[in-house]
Amino acid sequence: MISAMLFAGGTGTRMHSGNIPKQFIEVDGVPIIIRTLQKFDEHPQVDEIVISCISSGIEKLNDLIRKYGIKKVRSVVPGGATGYESIHNGLVEVAKAAKDSDIILICDGVRPVISSELISECIDRTRKYGMAVPVVKSIDSVLISTDGKFCDQNMPRENIYITQAPQGYTLQKILWAHSEAEKRGIENPTSSADLMIALGEKIHIFLGERDNIKVTTPEDLYTLRSHYYYEHYRKFAREELLYE
Repeated sequence: MISAMLFAGGTGTRMHSGNIPKQFIEVDGVPIIIRTLQKFDEHPQVDEIVISCISSGIEKLNDLIRKYGIKKVRSVVPGGATGYESIHNGLVEVAKAAKDSDIILICDGVRPVISSELISECIDRTRKYGMAVPVVKSIDSVLISTDGKFCDQNMPRENIYITQAPQGYTLQKILWAHSEAEKRGIENPTSSADLMIALGEKIHIFLGERDNIKVTTPEDLYTLRSHYYYEHYRKFAREELLYE
């Protein structure tokens, strides 16, 4: 079985969207979380979806799932105080129905333009390597500063990769990682990949898609709206050609 576990427990403080968590912001008339869910719901290899959602938004999310006809959602559980805790809550729920050898795809609820091809590749590579993380190469130079004022260290751009999602793991491996984190006092890793590295694991990476943005800031919203504007333009252009 292949489970998609989406976490949407944040309040979106970096989005500056007032009382609306970023996952519920509408872009081109549809909430971001629904656009992300649709990608997994429509994927033929994904068997079920579990969502870890901010507690105050669970009722609203369930209403949206019904409204947009999302079929594969098995359950929506409360998120935690951090992204890591939200992932953990979702994992516990997935484990109620999945086997150790089953694959879990862990993804932010705010990646609405993820492609079916990327999901398929993540599944295939997780089957082969036990865990797989999509990345994109950094196109910028990277400097390191401990105080935010001065810098005397840089990192070679050719060695820098930006992690994306979904990140694929066997259920056994990711549950082991969360158990070990508790034993070793590892708190709030930025992502599951960061947790694996902290535990001394070597993760398999593969090239993701630069369009696969995580919507975090107002600037990301502008990028996302431009994406859908372009999609509408392409559709209009194709229809015009057919009409002619």
